[in-house]
Amino acid sequence: MGQPSPARTQDQWWRSAVIYQVYVRSFADGDGDGTGDLAGVRARLPYLAELGVDALWLNPWYLSPLADGGYDVADYRVIDPAFGTLAEAEKLIAEARELGIRTLVDIVPNHVSDQHPWFRAALAAGPGSPERELFHFRPGRGDHGELPPNDWPSQFAGSAEPVWTRLPDGDWYLHLFTPEQPDLNWAHPAVRQEHEDVLRFWFERGVAGVRIDSAALLAKDPALPDHVEGREPHPYVDRDELHDIYRSWRAVADEYGGIFVGEVWLPDSERFARYLRPDELHTAFNFSFLSCPWDAGRLRTAIDETLAEHAPVGAPATWVLCNHDVTRTVTRYGRADTGFDFTAKAFGTPTDLALGTRRARAAALLSLALPGAVYVYQGEELGLPEAEIPRERIQDPMHHRSGGTDPGRDGCRVPLPWTADGPHAGFGGEPWLPQPPGWPAYAADRQAQDPASMLSLYREALRIRRARPGFGDGPLAWLPAPDGVLAFTRGNGPLCVVNLSASPAELPPHRQLLLTSGPLEADGRLPRDTAAWLRA
Repeated sequence: MGQPSPARTQDQWWRSAVIYQVYVRSFADGDGDGTGDLAGVRARLPYLAELGVDALWLNPWYLSPLADGGYDVADYRVIDPAFGTLAEAEKLIAEARELGIRTLVDIVPNHVSDQHPWFRAALAAGPGSPERELFHFRPGRGDHGELPPNDWPSQFAGSAEPVWTRLPDGDWYLHLFTPEQPDLNWAHPAVRQEHEDVLRFWFERGVAGVRIDSAALLAKDPALPDHVEGREPHPYVDRDELHDIYRSWRAVADEYGGIFVGEVWLPDSERFARYLRPDELHTAFNFSFLSCPWDAGRLRTAIDETLAEHAPVGAPATWVLCNHDVTRTVTRYGRADTGFDFTAKAFGTPTDLALGTRRARAAALLSLALPGAVYVYQGEELGLPEAEIPRERIQDPMHHRSGGTDPGRDGCRVPLPWTADGPHAGFGGEPWLPQPPGWPAYAADRQAQDPASMLSLYREALRIRRARPGFGDGPLAWLPAPDGVLAFTRGNGPLCVVNLSASPAELPPHRQLLLTSGPLEADGRLPRDTAAWLRA
């Protein structure tokens, strides 16, 4: 188990780390019941070490009814039996560390499960009770309290369902997400104390960091007023009270040398940067890069703006192409609209997977060459496409709360293919989500033998990134380049060129070709939708 250190660690590994996201339920099934588990993750740790990642971020593995994929936590100190036990989690953390891989866990502070002991006690205690003060219970509006207390919208894109649920005793309770996820009252000292205790619980078990879900939503205007577009401060997004919460959390993390990464969706770069001040969060996810279309000008703008918003607070940028909530990269880049927007998701969108794969390979080299840390969602290193799940098999509440128009997020959560010839592509038992036809063709064992595969590209890129100075945190300088081409150097380190134009591009002068995402033209030019790393 980890022990608190008297002073904050000076090891700033997180500024340049490559962090692999594990969605446990879909990673690997060790006991054959069709659900990924900790035994499956532990068995695949050598694969992750060979891939070359620095850390794992595991999506919630706690006790949960799984109303929202584990983001409805019933007990932070208990591993859900579907995944394993606390003892197995401790072994996973220790075994990964022996392989040089750190572990980050997920905390969901905005809400808990409706099966959490606190909420069950609040329901039993009745209106006006101290137990209900831990949440947002209110009487309704209207002559008989039949109307919700306010008009706040659901945080699920495309959902018109209310964020209030009425109980038989007349009280309403707030849930920005599903009714099974009641929002906590962060103005209550017991809520703050409990979460600081949870942080210590996991830091003492050796985790290196914590990812904070929906990090900008915790604090609410105590009056819970109606939301008026454009009125500041917002009643529940990015409220100033949040920063005191995160300063307290930072003090806890510093006792253990731990780090935080926040899920912070904010359009205001100045307010975004406040979360990254030296006494608050260490890093935050970069959603502008993730959602940016495959367009040289817009990508350069996203990169420049990201670096500029982090610079005043000295925080490293993070880069990610995909996660457990968004369309997989090879699919997104193979569509007419190569950006990402939750509201634009639809069934049956035409996709050119060959084009998308070529672009995803180039994007991998682009993201891994940028300054800061990189997150890789499981299966991206295999080039997995988004799966179209039969409607009757979709489990994501985002689909159901949209009235069935939104395909939801299950398409990027399909269990991984490990062996081409094994049952269920080597995942384990019959998967909880169906694997589409052709899934074995993406299997890790097959790709490991193919030097031209996506897996081989990622392994070689991560090997070079570790071995050569100049990658990770540090300066970036743009080079002159034709329209549609991105070219930059990393200090005295490597040079990266990405061709997003319609025709092959000349490579700048260089001493060595380190790696390309695809073959060069016969005359040495860089083909369209291809990236190269060069030694200048």
